[in-house]
Amino acid sequence: MTIALIDSDLVAYRCAATVTEDMEQDIAFYRMDVLVQQIIEATDVTGTILYLTGKNNFRKKINPEYKANRKDTVPPVYLQECRQYLVDNHNAIISDGCEADDLLGINQKDDTIICSLDKDLRMIPGNHYNWTKVELDRVTKQDGLRHFYKQMLIGDKSDNIFGVDKIGPVKAAKLIDHLDDEQDMFEAVWAKYNEDAARFVMNANCLWIQRNPGEIWANQQALTLPKECQQEVEASLEFMKSLNPTT
Repeated sequence: MTIALIDSDLVAYRCAATVTEDMEQDIAFYRMDVLVQQIIEATDVTGTILYLTGKNNFRKKINPEYKANRKDTVPPVYLQECRQYLVDNHNAIISDGCEADDLLGINQKDDTIICSLDKDLRMIPGNHYNWTKVELDRVTKQDGLRHFYKQMLIGDKSDNIFGVDKIGPVKAAKLIDHLDDEQDMFEAVWAKYNEDAARFVMNANCLWIQRNPGEIWANQQALTLPKECQQEVEASLEFMKSLNPTT
């Protein structure tokens, strides 16, 4: 039994964007149904779980500028209707306190397939399906770590996260792709941050996609850290505890 974990933020947004206000919203609904069915057939799964991003994203509390560059973006006219349709007709699950990406990461197992176009999810080990490229492949643990540390160098402009100046995908790959040990990956990236521990840890915590509920990068890493970086890690963990005092 294999389950498709579907990035429904993208399903809703992309299908809603194909419909203008002078068209019927049912057209977008139909296109979402077709896309979900195409994913099922292409991946040969026995079931689906759809995830949508809800409210109270912890990353915006870690970094108030996270995705602030999107505030003036006008969403597709029927986006909210499409999201509700996925909830009502496909039992889509809405996240609370995190993003749909995190729920995809938390629920990725040996018998699941993450179905998305989002490059960020390539840090999650396991099966992945890209429905635009019609590609099904598997990300190893090491490939996932390399992707994360390259993102630390490159940043993510779409999320308003700035990496290291003048380092793009090509330079990041040269620095990281030959490395196998996470400690070596960390040290290669840390050196480029010029010992700016606060920015390093903030970016890491925002870029890291959860594998367990409530975690950030600072929770999961088992690295030998410079003193100033360790202090920022401990401070970020205390901050996360303050957001969830009962946990």
